[in-house]
Amino acid sequence: MRIVLERHAEEGVETFSLERRLAYRDRHLGELLVPADPGFRTDLTSVPALFTWLVPKTGAHLPAALLHDALVAGRADPTSYVSTDGHEVDRVSADRIFRDAMADTGTGVIRRWIVWTAVTVATIFVGREVPWTRARHWSYRIAAGVTIATILYLGYSSTGDLLDRSWPGALDVPWMGDRSFWAELAGGLSGAIVLPLALSLLWGRLRTAGAIAGVMLAVLLHVTVGLAAIGATYLALERLARRWPLAAWGLAALVVGAALVTFGLISLR
Repeated sequence: MRIVLERHAEEGVETFSLERRLAYRDRHLGELLVPADPGFRTDLTSVPALFTWLVPKTGAHLPAALLHDALVAGRADPTSYVSTDGHEVDRVSADRIFRDAMADTGTGVIRRWIVWTAVTVATIFVGREVPWTRARHWSYRIAAGVTIATILYLGYSSTGDLLDRSWPGALDVPWMGDRSFWAELAGGLSGAIVLPLALSLLWGRLRTAGAIAGVMLAVLLHVTVGLAAIGATYLALERLARRWPLAAWGLAALVVGAALVTFGLISLR
């Protein structure tokens, strides 16, 4: 597949237009030709910067990501696909097509199911043109919200338990208890798998997405928080260096000086 992109940078936002249309023959809907709208723009694979280590912006999944972007379009965009056989593609079908197209382009099994889960969660919260009744759509939203809130709260409580700290509002986690550090760590990891699987039953027909999303959130919670802290620090330092360069140099000197003093004191003991 030949992909031709033109880069656009407007007000610090990077997007791309497709200079050559893409065609894909779906297993169920036949040939899909995108985009229909010549003004269509994409940000390639829509992945938050925190997770590009897991799913990069480009790779074997890129053609499928461009196809999916064109199929779902934006909130104010017209439908951006052409089905040779006259089929209409709702957002749920577009998510399934995305997963199948990733398989066809050689994307790994784990990565494509993770990406499909991510777009399915997005469909639940912000999707339009979904084949669900209003009641069912809200049931999926409630199930996803309950799952996320429960995992975040249990993650907060489990972290306090692991560090032997009594944090405000934290729950005593029975699968960790007052045990050795490694036993508590093993208990916490097992809970991060078992409990999201139980919560996924609330998702009904989307329980596969619920299971993957829940386990990913629970297992990678601390990694995500750490990366978010590093990313926020970097952005703050970039802003400081751009707006107040002398202050940035002063802060750098302070950090280096403190590191030298600390290194010397610890080494001489």
